[in-house]
Amino acid sequence: MIVSRFGPVALGLALLLILAGQSGCSRIRPSDGGAQARFKSPRRVDARDVQVPAGYRVQVVSAGLTFPTGVAFDDQGRAYVTESGYSYGEKWRPARLVRIEDDGSKTIIAQSNPTPWNNGPWNGVSFYQGSFYVAEGGEMYGGRILRIHMDGKIDVVIDHLPSFGDHHTNGPVIGPDGMIYFGQGTATNSGIVGADNANQGWLNRFPEFHDIPAHDVTLRGENVTSTNALDVSQAQLTPVKTGAYSAYGVWTWRGEVIPGAVPCTGAVMKAPLDGKGLEVVAWGLRNPYGLAFSPDGQLFATDNSYDVRGARPIYGTGDLLWKLNDDGRWYGWPDYFAGEVVSNRDRFQAPGTAAPKKLLAVDPNPPPRPDAIFPVHSAACGLDFSHSQDFGYVNQAFVAEFGDLAPSTGKVLAPVGFQIVRVDVKTGVSQVFAANRGRKIEPASKEHGRGLERPIAVRFDPSGKDLYVVDFGVITERGGKTDPRPNTGVLWRITRESR
Repeated sequence: MIVSRFGPVALGLALLLILAGQSGCSRIRPSDGGAQARFKSPRRVDARDVQVPAGYRVQVVSAGLTFPTGVAFDDQGRAYVTESGYSYGEKWRPARLVRIEDDGSKTIIAQSNPTPWNNGPWNGVSFYQGSFYVAEGGEMYGGRILRIHMDGKIDVVIDHLPSFGDHHTNGPVIGPDGMIYFGQGTATNSGIVGADNANQGWLNRFPEFHDIPAHDVTLRGENVTSTNALDVSQAQLTPVKTGAYSAYGVWTWRGEVIPGAVPCTGAVMKAPLDGKGLEVVAWGLRNPYGLAFSPDGQLFATDNSYDVRGARPIYGTGDLLWKLNDDGRWYGWPDYFAGEVVSNRDRFQAPGTAAPKKLLAVDPNPPPRPDAIFPVHSAACGLDFSHSQDFGYVNQAFVAEFGDLAPSTGKVLAPVGFQIVRVDVKTGVSQVFAANRGRKIEPASKEHGRGLERPIAVRFDPSGKDLYVVDFGVITERGGKTDPRPNTGVLWRITRESR
C-alpha cells in the first residue's frame, strides 16, 4: 500500500488513481513537476517549514553542503556526510567526506584528490570498525568501494565495477555477517541503449558500454531502431538498430545468449572487507539505491523504477521496496514491474509510443513481488530502520523520497516525492512522516519556502533517538536542461520530544 497525506490508501486503488490522472488529463495539461521551479540563490532554510507528527521536532544541523548523499556516525557519535562530487546535469566537483561539527561547520576528512576527482558520485557512507566505507559511483573510471581511514587515507577495496551508465554504484552497508553490501544500478532505463543515454552524457564517452546480466540470458531478438545519437550529421541517413544487453548500434537475434558476469549491472552484491570473492545477492533490479538491514537482520533495498524515456519507455511504474533473499535471485528487470510482465498490460504503454515488448525469451526464475510500492517518479532513495522506543515506530522503515525530475524522466501533473515516509514492511503500508507545510507536498524551491528540498538519505544515530535526513539540495529542469545547484544541500535532524 501507499498513502496520501491524509492516511493510507489501498495499493490497487491508489495506483489506479495515479495512473488515471496521468493517462487522461496529462495528454492535455503540461507537466508541472517539482523540478520545474524557478530558484534564486541563496537557499534559506527554516525547520519550522517542515511538518512532522505531534511530539517530534525538526532541527537544521548544517547547511551549505554541495550534493550531499549520505550520513554516518563514528564511534564517538559524530556525524559525517558524503558530498557526491557529481550530479545529473553533468556538474562536477571534488567528492568529499566531511565531519559536521557541533556548530554546523564542516571539517574535510578526505576528498577525491589525488584519486580521480571526476569519478563521482560518492553515493552514501557507512562506518565500521574505525573506518568509513563509501560507494564511488564511477561516472568516468568505473565504480569502486572505498575505505576511508580517520586520518583521511583512502584505500580501494573493490574496483572495476560497471558504473559508467545512467545509474551508479550505491550504498554501501555492512551486514551482520561483517560483509560489505552495495547496489549497482543499470546502464540504461529498460535494457536497450538509446539516444537518451547520450543526453545523460555517458554514451559519447563510452559508446561500447551496455548492461551486463549476472547469469546467461537468452534473448527474443527484439531490437529498436532510432536515429544516430553519436553522429548527428548523419542522423537522418544512418538509422541505428540496437538490441538488449548490447552496445549502441549492435542488433540481436532470437535465441542469442548473452553471457553473464560478475560484477554485473542492476544488482546488489557483497564481498568481505578485503573486497575479494565478490558475490551476487540479487539481480534484475533497475537501480537499487538505498540498502538497510532491519533489526532482525533482513536486508531491504529501494529500487528506482522505469522512466518514460529512451528506446523502450515504460509508463506508470512506481518505485519499489524489496526484501532481498541472499540467494542470487532475479527480481524481474528489464521485463517485469512488481512481478507483472510489462508487455502484458496496456497501462505500461506510454502515450504516443509503442508498447514495450519482452526482451528475454526465458525468465531466469519467477520474479517475486515487492514489499511496498511508492508513487510513480517519487525516487525512493535512502532508507533506515527505527530500532529504539525512544524514537518510536520500531522495526518500521524510513525512506527518503528524492522527488521527480519531470519532464525529463516522464510527465507529472504535480510534484511527486520530496518527503520522508515510514513503511510498515509487514503490511506494505506507508505514511508521510516529514514534508513541507502547505496545501500539497512539493520542494521548498517550488513553493518559495524554507523547508525540505530533495531528501536523499536517512540514518538513525547510534542511540536510535535521532533521525538524520540528508537533503541533496536544489535541482531544476528548464528547457531540457537539468541544473543542480551547489551549496544548497542541508543536513536535518528529527527528534522525538521528551514524553
